[in-house]
Amino acid sequence: MAPRPVIFPKIGWQAMGEWSLIRGRDRFWAYMRLMRLHRPIGSLLLLWPTLWALWLAGDGRPAPALVGVFVAGVLIMRSAGCVINDYADRDFDPHVWRTRDRPIASGEVSPREALVLFGVLCLLAAGLTRWLNLFTVELSLVAVALAASYPFFKRFTHLPQVYLGLAFGWGIPMAFAAETGRIPPVAWVLFAANIAWTVAYDTAYAMADRDDDRKIGVKSTAILFGRWDRIMVAISHAVALGFLYGVGVMAHLGPVYDGGLALALGFALYEQRLLYARRPVDCFRAFLNNNWFGGSVFAGLVAAYLGRSL
Repeated sequence: MAPRPVIFPKIGWQAMGEWSLIRGRDRFWAYMRLMRLHRPIGSLLLLWPTLWALWLAGDGRPAPALVGVFVAGVLIMRSAGCVINDYADRDFDPHVWRTRDRPIASGEVSPREALVLFGVLCLLAAGLTRWLNLFTVELSLVAVALAASYPFFKRFTHLPQVYLGLAFGWGIPMAFAAETGRIPPVAWVLFAANIAWTVAYDTAYAMADRDDDRKIGVKSTAILFGRWDRIMVAISHAVALGFLYGVGVMAHLGPVYDGGLALALGFALYEQRLLYARRPVDCFRAFLNNNWFGGSVFAGLVAAYLGRSL
């Protein structure tokens, strides 16, 4: 009978190499989750108003290079915003059911590493400014300041959703500045629409966390509005649609664009159905539903300009 072969355990550089590879994959995935690249909803909610502005500023034909720069900028700055948000909330996230598994809260990424990553992302965003005019570059400094300061506002005001609207909408004046070199009145009407829309969807988001936020002392419009929360979400959506209708009138977009707004109204009404029982999971679904709201407005906008060219 032949002797059984002796199987030696992997030792030395082989074992170290495999361990390093596994650790490297785990670290890479932790950084991806820290930047929320596995959850694109935030990028989409930031992207839609930027695309609205680019199409309006470019009269339906924005410069392709600018579209590429702004899409890349949205992805990078949204990632940077998530990193600095988790850094700011590192003492709160472990106490909230939905955020306790985030990389900093779970100890996968250290606060120092998060700050380094935030700095790298800001440098990447700064690199995009080489394709922009000086006016837009100056406005981009405001965008960085808004993204970096937003996470701290929930400590001392019940209106961080309004400030988020400023941060998420700042791509609107930047888009007009990049495309035309100026910021016309229609840009500020669009900016106001985005603030109202942000209050609507981020209030729904905050409703999902309201009980935990009360316990740990985090403020939000969901807490401020109390039992009027669903009504205030509806009012915010109505205000947003009113401003968006005004944009259509100012830009002479016509009934095709209005059709996009009507579709967006349908999604806003569906959100009220989701929010009716105020169950956290349905509140979060209502938040996600706003991607379709933003996409409907953009579809109406594109269709209106295409109709002009036919």
